[in-house]
Amino acid sequence: MEYGLIGGKLGHSFSKPIHELVGGYDYQLVPLPTEAQAREFLEKREFRGINVTIPYKKLVIPYCHWVAPQAAAIGAVNCLVNREGNLYGYNTDYSGFCYLLDAHGIDLKEKVVLILGSGATHNTLTAVCKDRQAREILTAGRRGGEGILTYDQAAQRTDVQVILNASPAGMYPDNGSCLLDISRMEKLEGVADCVYNPFSTRLVLEAQKRGITAVGGFEMLVAQAVYAAQLFMDKELDPDIIPRTVSRLRGELCNVSLVGMPSCGKSTIGHRLAKALGKTFVDLDDEIEKEAGKPIPEIFAQGGEDAFRALETQVTARVTKGQNQVISTGGGIVTREENIPLLRQNGPVIWIRRPLDQLSVGGYRPLSKSPEVLAQMEEQRTPLYRGAADGILDNQGGLDQVLAQALELCRSLF
Repeated sequence: MEYGLIGGKLGHSFSKPIHELVGGYDYQLVPLPTEAQAREFLEKREFRGINVTIPYKKLVIPYCHWVAPQAAAIGAVNCLVNREGNLYGYNTDYSGFCYLLDAHGIDLKEKVVLILGSGATHNTLTAVCKDRQAREILTAGRRGGEGILTYDQAAQRTDVQVILNASPAGMYPDNGSCLLDISRMEKLEGVADCVYNPFSTRLVLEAQKRGITAVGGFEMLVAQAVYAAQLFMDKELDPDIIPRTVSRLRGELCNVSLVGMPSCGKSTIGHRLAKALGKTFVDLDDEIEKEAGKPIPEIFAQGGEDAFRALETQVTARVTKGQNQVISTGGGIVTREENIPLLRQNGPVIWIRRPLDQLSVGGYRPLSKSPEVLAQMEEQRTPLYRGAADGILDNQGGLDQVLAQALELCRSLF
């Protein structure tokens, strides 16, 4: 092996496509479940360059002939370069996180910063805070302790201005978990989360909903990989390669969720859009029927709308954990507020808008009973669609024309 990644568990790593796109070399994922396996791998030194992830960022340090001062100060190495049998250790997470902050204008100078989590990544973010002259650096952890706040205590710090998440909270497959209530943090102006799967954790989405600059860790992941690739190949890469790679891979990996009134064209457009983007098409109504083992009208007849909506949320939570999908939703999905962050966690939401007189009545749709009911439903849901959507697609004209507009909209949102 020339280049790759070692760690305890690597099942959902994005490092392979990132490095192969950035560096043009073969990049292998090497899970090493035990410390003994990791030590054996390091002793053989049968690689040119590797990245290191949890739980071996400290373990690798004694194997290094030289450790970059920054990595030594942090106490963690995530990048090893083999030069004539000698290992050189670096920490590109530091530079990657700095890139993330700079790309979104999150300033730490003279700010009260709260770091969530007290593990290995905490040390990296602390070093960034110190170098960027944060006024006060707080730490929160599940159990609290000396110098560490509990999450309940941290929520009382209304003077916090920036939150940096170094914990795995909200990371796949535990999407949606959030350890900190930010509702009282009136001075909060920035959130940066190291979690990159999903693209946006609940913490990030909650902050964005309040108009706060908030970003997930995917750009950090790409940036640190670019910096590692430069060390592997001993050459500078074009700085623009980071945003180009982020845009391309986000477009390939993200979901596109379609919302809108019943019969507005979500399924028809969704099928075509998925094919054009190389994504899997998922119809949430079909998934709900599979889960229930019965058709939707029967679910309504037996349990009413409340039972259907509860099942819809359950299925939405499962489906939206996946990636690279075009998801057609039911017309009423926006009526439950908890569904919106589920749809948005892994990609944009597009509202398909169609004139009321072109929408169908009755048939397989239990709530579209008459033109009058449909009109009332549209009036109630329009502000909900608008609030949930990252973009609007007007379904008027031929299908080919609408598809072309959809693709252009998607490119702008990726």
